[in-house]
Amino acid sequence: MTNQTFEITGMTCGHCAAAVTREVRGVAGVDDIAVDVAAGTLTVSTDGTRDAEIAAAVSEAGYTLVGRK
Repeated sequence: MTNQTFEITGMTCGHCAAAVTREVRGVAGVDDIAVDVAAGTLTVSTDGTRDAEIAAAVSEAGYTLVGRK
């Protein structure tokens, strides 16, 4: 497994974190998810690089993935 951390804009509360978690959990190969609203980050454990799929899931939740940290 590989840990990847991404910067996300627009998150302000626990509801935001829950929405991002719910959408990213649906990405194939994602094993573990940690969202830090205060830092504006999403850390995922995956079986490989899934940047495009993770970005799409974050967008579906209503937020913007800026890039890797």
